[in-house]
Amino acid sequence: MSQLIRPLLKIENLRTYFYARSKQSFVRAVDGVSLEVGQRETVGVVGESGSGKSIAAMSVMGLISAGPGVIGGQIYFSSPRVQRNLLDGLGNYVKIKEENSRVMEVRKDRAGWQKASDKLMGDLRGREIAMIFQNPRASLNPFITIGEQITESIRLHTGLKSVKEAKERAIYWLEQVKIDSPRLRFNAYPSAMSGGMCQRAMIAMALSSEPALLIADEPTTGLDATIQSKIVDLIEELKSETGISTLLISHDISVISRLSDRVAVMYGGAVVEYGPSKLLLDMGEATKHPYTAALLASVPSEQKIRDRANLQTIEGDVLDTINVPSGCRFYARCNKVTPEIKEKCISQHPELREVSPGHQMRCWRY
Repeated sequence: MSQLIRPLLKIENLRTYFYARSKQSFVRAVDGVSLEVGQRETVGVVGESGSGKSIAAMSVMGLISAGPGVIGGQIYFSSPRVQRNLLDGLGNYVKIKEENSRVMEVRKDRAGWQKASDKLMGDLRGREIAMIFQNPRASLNPFITIGEQITESIRLHTGLKSVKEAKERAIYWLEQVKIDSPRLRFNAYPSAMSGGMCQRAMIAMALSSEPALLIADEPTTGLDATIQSKIVDLIEELKSETGISTLLISHDISVISRLSDRVAVMYGGAVVEYGPSKLLLDMGEATKHPYTAALLASVPSEQKIRDRANLQTIEGDVLDTINVPSGCRFYARCNKVTPEIKEKCISQHPELREVSPGHQMRCWRY
């Protein structure tokens, strides 16, 4: 962690649940997540599909509207212009009944919650915190040109109110994201552009208000390999030029490794390991959570390709976050359990503890 008294974003014990009517139980999509993003820092969040990465990001943006949604935790945001708890006072709109640390019932004033949340986020969303979604074409209005959408965002979130000035600013950002023929693309509709160009337009829109924090949710998903590489190059270059802090969500470890300063590994709605990117994603580093080690072992490498070796897989299925065990969430798929810790793994959920300076892990082995 950079030597800052106050990080730009600090998430503490965030819980976001959904109610599954068919099973009459709660889906614990995000269950006690804590992490920080410092100034000019990129924190990567990695894990299999269903681990809670995107739900955590959308919770930060205040975009979870389905009930019960966010039910607890704190999200502190501290930029030079704004210092605020993004969940301040929202606990007054929710009542939780728990038994043995499990949520049994949630009563939520959804209308009151949403109104208070919109008030907290109204001057932040798009201005201080911007988000790139994983499906750029679906995130753009198909009936409005790219240029009009970026111009509208600029006029809404910056001091530029003149249409002419906002248009020039929009074209400038289209140039910054290296979209070909920016003045021509300004008047194009999303349907006339490729997925890669739509993603560049989304990045231009997100950065046009010069936010303090960028949340990138699977920014390369759905793009072919060549375009993925170019988008990663672009994000890396823009990060270097603007110094923007980034929360990067991806299941692609190579993208996380290349762009992130620190990494949070999520499994079953919880962070199981958290620390410097070089330490966590180094294949030669012995001190790793079994899930992190299994993820790395499943990634194809040049050596594996040369040796024509089979890729390793993680046995078993991703945790059902409705039926969360009382012990370690990864226990059923873990191949590192020893007789000495087996009973703890089965019965006690390990806490996230520091195993070395700046390196935290949720595992009974350490």
